[in-house]
Amino acid sequence: MDHIEVNFCVRCGNVLETIERFGAKRPVCTKCDYTHFFDPKVAAAMWLTQDNKLLLVRRAIEPAKGLWTIPGGFVDAWETPAETASRECNEETGLRVIETKLLDLVPSQNQSSRAGFVIFYTGQIISGDLKAGDDADAVDWFDINQLPEIAFYATQTMINRWKNGQLV
Repeated sequence: MDHIEVNFCVRCGNVLETIERFGAKRPVCTKCDYTHFFDPKVAAAMWLTQDNKLLLVRRAIEPAKGLWTIPGGFVDAWETPAETASRECNEETGLRVIETKLLDLVPSQNQSSRAGFVIFYTGQIISGDLKAGDDADAVDWFDINQLPEIAFYATQTMINRWKNGQLV
């Protein structure tokens, strides 16, 4: 397992012990019987193309600071993945976008503290001016044959599918 260490119970604050529970070794509270599950984080991203160019943002923070990716981020508990993709796109690019279609879901290659899977949507730009913001320090459209260095497995997977004509 490649998980962050969890030491204390979120319910009662007691020290957790690693115990076999539900088919795996998990952090368990012996005081209140809470079991901690390492659930995957869900991310959503907005895949936008125009004239065979892809909209990418350059990361201003770690992980992968200085590398490029699709506008996106982690889904908050109170929003749908489509809402996340639109919100993150607006925060990172200055563009207001509405989701038009669920494009694909890409699972992670490893179970780290990053996204367990990324849900990609296509969208329609409704307003705004292209301007980097939030955790992006640059935003631009890139030709399919002149892409910068890409940050994440899920983004590279989608780009490979795009180049191979697998995305409609």
